[in-house]
Amino acid sequence: QVQLVESGGGLVQAGGSLRLSCAASGSILSIAGMSWYRQAPGKQRELVASITSSGSTNHVDSVKGRFTISRDNAKNTVYLQMNSLKPEDTAVYYCKAAIWAPQVSPHYMDYWGKGTLVTVSS
Repeated sequence: QVQLVESGGGLVQAGGSLRLSCAASGSILSIAGMSWYRQAPGKQRELVASITSSGSTNHVDSVKGRFTISRDNAKNTVYLQMNSLKPEDTAVYYCKAAIWAPQVSPHYMDYWGKGTLVTVSS
């Protein structure tokens, strides 16, 4: 009953930009932290950036100054603006959100999207 759907991935040249979106839908009463992860081929999934419900953010060192996470609470949506993209940013990007959906659980639960592929060519 709760879904996260990412969009905005694609193929871009090094130095280019993309904006990822992740929209949560369903019987949602509240969303706490939201975050973006990525998984490159042959590597473990890693945290890229996170944002609290009040808007405090954290970004992993490798993307600081290039990526910016933001959210629109009215739309239950989190964004990842990616600038100055590098080939090493190539990965499937996933969003995760801590969501309270009482019809599913009385507690906040983590939900994941299915991912969107970002490919950066050199």
